[in-house]
Amino acid sequence: MSKDALLARRLTAMGPAYKLFYDRPVHLVRGEGVWLWDADGRRYLDCYNNVVSVGHCHPRVVEAMYRQMQTLNTHTRYLHENVVRLAERLGGLMPGDLNTCMFVCTGTEANDLAMQIARRVTGNRGALVTEASYHGNSLLVKALSTDAYPADERPDWLAVMEPPDAYRGPFRGNDADVVANYLANAGEALARLEDAGHRPAAVMLDSVWDAPGPLSPHADYVRGLCERVRAAGGLVIADEVQSGHCRTGDWWGFEAYGIVPDIVTLGKPSGNGHPLAAVVTTPDIAREFASRTSYFNTFGGNPVSAAAGLAVLDVIESEGLRARVADSGAYLHSALEDLARKHDVIGAVKGRGMFLGLDLVADHDSREPLSREALGRITTRLAEEGILTHITGRHGNVLKIRPPLPFDRSHADIAVAAIDQVLAGM
Repeated sequence: MSKDALLARRLTAMGPAYKLFYDRPVHLVRGEGVWLWDADGRRYLDCYNNVVSVGHCHPRVVEAMYRQMQTLNTHTRYLHENVVRLAERLGGLMPGDLNTCMFVCTGTEANDLAMQIARRVTGNRGALVTEASYHGNSLLVKALSTDAYPADERPDWLAVMEPPDAYRGPFRGNDADVVANYLANAGEALARLEDAGHRPAAVMLDSVWDAPGPLSPHADYVRGLCERVRAAGGLVIADEVQSGHCRTGDWWGFEAYGIVPDIVTLGKPSGNGHPLAAVVTTPDIAREFASRTSYFNTFGGNPVSAAAGLAVLDVIESEGLRARVADSGAYLHSALEDLARKHDVIGAVKGRGMFLGLDLVADHDSREPLSREALGRITTRLAEEGILTHITGRHGNVLKIRPPLPFDRSHADIAVAAIDQVLAGM
């Protein structure tokens, strides 16, 4: 069947709300490791997909799911060792008292449950997020996702602060004044929340601010923000849906800031493509939540999902992926910095680990963002060169590079050479 015929069927069967990447969509049929193949047999280097964290169709994950599916799949109202083992292992990888897990299927569900917990435990209703944030698409979590709807529709219980973008934000540079200014901005947001009659239940903290970034701010900013929220009566929720499972070179993105959150949310990398997510919190918070309500999720933590989650942790540890991400991420970051010195269209290289972005500009001095249309042409050209990437950033001008964890230096060389060629041809 032709691609055009499949596109027409998709539109008829699924409606127009679904969107596809690239001006000329890619029809993928197979994956292995960091590689993908389309219906014509063409191979692509996946520089975008963090869902299959340990690589496409990893045989160890596939086998674990297959064995468990042959035996039993049910829910958490029956005893099963898989989900208990997964909770124990995730808790063992967290700092402090973060050792109690509640399982869901998606990052949206995890963030939704985390905010429900924060509201129940603190007795407060308010929330603090950044401009251009994205945390999911449930009714509650979409309200926390300020990139998803107009500002004049925001509820009065939502406080919005500037993301800590030292390159493009209102406060620029790397000195202590920048940290102080962004913290003051957060304080003003909390004051507006109080003026509206609300206290914060929590701040939803992206460990690598993706939607407006990717950003990796100074640790003093993150620590100061957490102190202010806790002083106002709120909890700290670390959204690790994208940055967790070694994406940044640490097990969890928040480790770089020297903080211990009150609640951690995990999502898409957890099951390597299988729907698995979790909320991790302290025993005290979990008990307080349980004293006020109960929790159940039909598919969250089922034996097959838990088998996938355990296999993902096994692969990360046995294949040394944490160390590989630290090495390959630093190598890729350095190569992209070299590329930025060659191409004026690259205003800044952002992010850390294997979660990077190129802030592309129409004018290097004014930092005017390159248009979304121009970025769309760049990602399409890269796809034509066999490199799959996508767009992020507050202005839609950041080329996001976020490959599966097995991505190594040789893959980085291939990606950088293609980016160099495409930018040279602009």
